[in-house]
Amino acid sequence: MNIPFLGKRRETPSAPDPEGIADLLAECELLRSQASREGVRLDDSAASLEALDQVLPRWRDDAEILPWLGNDAGLYLGTVIVRTVPGAAWHLWPDGRLVVRLASGREFDVVAFGHEWATAGVPELSQLYAEVAEP
Repeated sequence: MNIPFLGKRRETPSAPDPEGIADLLAECELLRSQASREGVRLDDSAASLEALDQVLPRWRDDAEILPWLGNDAGLYLGTVIVRTVPGAAWHLWPDGRLVVRLASGREFDVVAFGHEWATAGVPELSQLYAEVAEP
């Protein structure tokens, strides 16, 4: 019988799988659905960010999906950065804020950028990516 409080050694929890977490953050279902309706394929590339910037923002009329789409846009921007910029990785602060950290130590609150893009269209996702990807 395995009753932890009786002294049997408990297994240590496994370390989080960074790749699994990155895959989970990359789902962005709402954004992918909206983009697909507009004929934009999100393939985790910088070019797909440019294509997103060209999509007519019909979601701005729907106050219910706007915050969700902003989250997805930020997570997608972060996904593209993490997958294409060497040394970039997701970082979760103790306060729950999710950022992308570059090898240089610079951090970007991509979710905040996603909300700005979803509500106002600026700054453009491709522009943000270009600024982050600069050596």
